[in-house]
Amino acid sequence: MAKDNKINLPSSGGGLIRYFDEYRSKVSFKPGHIITLVVIIIIIEIILHTWGNSFLGIP
Repeated sequence: MAKDNKINLPSSGGGLIRYFDEYRSKVSFKPGHIITLVVIIIIIEIILHTWGNSFLGIP
């Protein structure tokens, strides 16, 4: 009687793909390069905010 009410559940990994194994990018950046780029962009933003009007000739 118990075997008649058996419920089949999906497997635990149903549909999950490990994309790291599937695709390997040809372009990679080290974390230090990203931090340096962000710091440079912040410095450029500060310079443009402070002296940008005179650089662009806006009164």
